[in-house]
Formats: sequence, C-alpha cells, structure tokens
Amino acid sequence: MRLACMALTEQGLQLAQTIRQCLDQYVDIYVSEKLAPDDASKKKLQVYTFHKLSEAVENNFTAYEGLIFVMATGIVVRTLAPLLKDKLTDPAVVVFDEQGKHGISLLSGHVGGANELTRQLCQAIGAGPVITTATDVNELLAPDVLATRLGLRPWPKVRIKTMNAGLLAGKKIHWRIDRTLPHSVFYKRKLEQYGQSADLCVTSQLLAVLPEEREQLEVVIMGNSSLPELADLPQNILCLTPRKLIAGVGCRKGTPAALVMSALDMACRMIGWDRSFIDELASTIVKKHEAGIIYAGDSLVRPVKFYDNEKMAQMIEAHQLEESAFVKKHIGIGNVCEAAAYCSAGERGGRLALRKTNFEKVTVALLWEK
Repeated sequence: MRLACMALTEQGLQLAQTIRQCLDQYVDIYVSEKLAPDDASKKKLQVYTFHKLSEAVENNFTAYEGLIFVMATGIVVRTLAPLLKDKLTDPAVVVFDEQGKHGISLLSGHVGGANELTRQLCQAIGAGPVITTATDVNELLAPDVLATRLGLRPWPKVRIKTMNAGLLAGKKIHWRIDRTLPHSVFYKRKLEQYGQSADLCVTSQLLAVLPEEREQLEVVIMGNSSLPELADLPQNILCLTPRKLIAGVGCRKGTPAALVMSALDMACRMIGWDRSFIDELASTIVKKHEAGIIYAGDSLVRPVKFYDNEKMAQMIEAHQLEESAFVKKHIGIGNVCEAAAYCSAGERGGRLALRKTNFEKVTVALLWEK
C-alpha cells in the first residue's frame, strides 16, 4: 500500500516523521509550505509542500492507497467530502491528533484497509485505535474484509450491507466456491483458517437457493464471466470475484529468465501468495525483446504488456511514483515496474500489494486491480 501523510503544524510534522520511521514501507510526507519554505528545508526534511491543503488532497486522492492526516478530524472531513466516490475504490483514510494519542479509521475501513492500517500505525507509535465499523466493534469478521484479504472484489455493493447487518443480527454466513476456479482449494483453505464454513460447488449450484435456505446468508466466490444479472441474483447472496494481480517487471539488459522467474516467485511469497496467482505481466516498451521477461510470460501462460514512455510518465505523475535517476538516464523514465503495473490496471485503477522491490538484476511491483 502506497501511503502519504499530511500535516499542517510543526508538531504534526514531527508525528508524521515518527510514523515514517516506524513503518517498514516509505511514507511520503506533505506539509504546509510554511514549515519548509525553500528547497533546502524540503530536502532536509524529505517532504513535499502545499499552499492549500484542499489542493494537495485533491491532487493526491487517487495517487495513494492510504492517506494519513495529522490534524483535526473536522478539517479532514470537510476537505475530503467533495472527492468521495465509492467505498470500493476510495483510499483508506486515517486521522491522528497532533500528540499521537488516538488514530481514527475514517474512511474505507474494510475494502480499503483503513481499519487494519489504523491498528498497525497505532501499535507502531503507541496510540489508541478508534474503529467504529459495527462488525469490528462486535469482533465479527465481515465478508468484505475477507474479500480484501483474499484478493476478491465484492458485487453488488448493496449486498455488503445485507451481509454485515445479518452478521450483527446473529446470523452465520455460508460460503460457496466455484470448484472450476483455478485457486478454489486455496480459497476454501484460507476461509477455513478464518473460521468460515465453505463448500466447493459445481457452477450450476452456486446460485441455487432452496426454499429453506432463503434466510441463510450466502457468499459465492465465482469468476467474472459467471456473474448473473442483478435481477436474477437471490436476495441473500453476495458475489466475490477474483481481482487481477498484475506484476510490473523491470530488469537489466540480458537478465536470464531464471532470475526473472525467481524474482516473481519471491515477490509473490512476500505478500503470502505464489506466482500462479499472477494474471498479467507489464513492463516498458524498451524491454519488449527482453528474453527473460518474455519467457516468464510464456512459462506462466500469462500475457505480457509493454507500455511506452508517455503512458508510463502519466502514471508516474498521477501516482507520485519515486523515480531512479539512473534508470531515467538510460530509458527516459525513472520508474518501470510500478508505472507499468498501473498502466496495466487502466481506468479501473489498482492498489499496490508490493511496492517496487529489488531482486538480483530484477525489480518487481505487485498490484491488485480495483
């Protein structure tokens, strides 16, 4: 998850820097220009500056998967209000007071991951987490939370509310999994580890509801091509479909295929998956004839897409991606794997599961399509 932290005051900046130091991943910090009025101070503090908070938030709202604010909650609410679109696509938003006593999961607690991010940050800096989603308060594991953990997309959105309301009313959720899905056994095993009851079913049984089952809550994991029309979906069913996992890849010229495959394997293991879950590889057009990348696509039986510098530069700017001066000097842009992954996600967008990571002669970024 790419994170940005915004602060307005000196004390807020200090907490933002503490947050950055406590996390394994790098956090971009944005502060009022009053705190870093010149290039020297910005370089020393390693921050970006803004004249107006509203402009900074608007420019970066879709650039990051998680936004952390160190300021009054009211300011954050008023600033975010015009930008909110959908609970399935809005970024996770967490708010801290300047003294770091409390961290509030404000937006996209489940699908966006704000609740888990809040817990992680609060544990790191010793703050008290404030989480208000009803299922979490009642220590219930909501299906949209599990969907995020399993790389799945809920549909239709309105049924999330139905499922969570049923959980709060004391009902149990039963899971059905299309046994023809490539990783159906994996999903079943994972769900059972989370204490869920799940059955592998033939496709024709997935949406079949017997009269005695009409009050039972059902979550069905199925392929996108099997989704019914909304009017044909029983009222007690929420569908989850696999999100596309995109691997952005960069490598040195002439890198052996074995090193590319090894890098993909290690990258996937770092997020708790294996490389068979990769749906697509992406890279720069400069690497179109790179044998190692082409072989990786052939070996995984997955498409490899190559993007030109202009398209990738747009992604670098839109998502504020870190650039390497060395790479930029040689191919014209300073970020390959992350930019290519975002290009592959297209208009739907994506959330980074693994930021640019260096392996032997290879860089890899993993991105879940939204």
